[in-house]
Amino acid sequence: MKNSGFKWGMFTARVPFIHMRVEWSLLAQGLVVSLSTALALIPLLTTSFGLSFEEAVTIAMIHMILVTSNVVLFGEPFAGGWITPALPLVLALVIGGYDTPVERFQMMTALSLDFAVLTLLMAVTGLGQRLSDLLPAAIKAGIILGAAFSAFKRIFYDDIAQFKIMPLSYVFAIVTCLVILYLPVFLRLKVKYRLLGKIASFGLLPAFVMVGIFGGLNGELVFDIKSGFLNPPFADLMAKVSPFSIGFPPLDYYIAGVPLALITYLILFGDLVTGRSLIEDNQKYRPDDPIDINLSRTHYAITIRNFIMALLAPFFPTQGALWAGAQVIMVQRWAEGKEKVESLMSGISAFYYYGIPIVFLILPLVTFLRPFMPIALMLTLLLTGIACCKLALKMVRYNGDQIIMLVVAILLTFFSPWIGLVFAISASFIINQLNRKPS
Repeated sequence: MKNSGFKWGMFTARVPFIHMRVEWSLLAQGLVVSLSTALALIPLLTTSFGLSFEEAVTIAMIHMILVTSNVVLFGEPFAGGWITPALPLVLALVIGGYDTPVERFQMMTALSLDFAVLTLLMAVTGLGQRLSDLLPAAIKAGIILGAAFSAFKRIFYDDIAQFKIMPLSYVFAIVTCLVILYLPVFLRLKVKYRLLGKIASFGLLPAFVMVGIFGGLNGELVFDIKSGFLNPPFADLMAKVSPFSIGFPPLDYYIAGVPLALITYLILFGDLVTGRSLIEDNQKYRPDDPIDINLSRTHYAITIRNFIMALLAPFFPTQGALWAGAQVIMVQRWAEGKEKVESLMSGISAFYYYGIPIVFLILPLVTFLRPFMPIALMLTLLLTGIACCKLALKMVRYNGDQIIMLVVAILLTFFSPWIGLVFAISASFIINQLNRKPS
């Protein structure tokens, strides 16, 4: 059953119960984790993009359906997700450079179409590996560190007003998260004490519990739980976001988006390498479930998803190839054997609740989570920034490389992406010339 499906072109679609066993434990976990993450952008959509709460939930639902299509419809063995390190750079460009919701959604459309064309080009030519290899480590590290700087700038400068509204909630969330994920003493104790290990296994959930308790007690979190089901306002949403309603972006928007599309592709390619390595390293434990990895097919799937998003629900970069945290969870469980997860495809599909978006329509659940959404976005950016910092600093060791990394990061954070990209290309050319052996 696990290797069957409906073939359409190079892709394979799979239907729950027919082509995949329902993995109930992963389904339950995904309903909490995936939903919370999918709703994290709602505060941004309502404050900076002019959407109502109901419209923001609807666009988040469309994004999740497209993300889930990566495995259910296209048959990709990767847990799709945002290209998260690019998100702070995108927000800096779109919110910092454009004033009205119409302009911002037009820029999101331009970025999505730029990226769709770029991934299509890389799929046809196979230039992705070559492009990645051409850039020195210092430049790649600079791009990743720039994403970290942009994330911290978004939290502690651009959105500082939100921090001041909920200071206690923000502080408790940050401290709890950092203690559980990074404090050496806690990391040692969770191995020794089963209860602490159990708490740590819930990831960000303990941070939300702390916020709910202390933020609720001091009045920072106000709950307005509604009953019933959401009637998604698709027509109103399309009138505000679709290029068929607000107009396609002018040419200069597409040009302005090119450097960020290129930067995002480099991050995406790293995700693809990571996802492939995770599967290949654990395939030996599951010879009964051979995984078909085809990165050209993956590029085509990403192209289609970004093209559809650009026309219906433009918000770049929500249609990437890999949610690394979810992929690690899925692969580890898959490697434990068939009794845990019948197939990798069934596990990933269950985690994304098979693309059935009914949870977005349950108003008591969505409205209960609403006060937590600014915290969810902040923690997403914070953890992205920390992870990008750690990765960037590991990539370079020499003083010269570190200086180049820092300059690229600063230019990408505080100036136009074009400036950062031009400097990166110039520095890459000079470094390659200096490193070339004389003939």
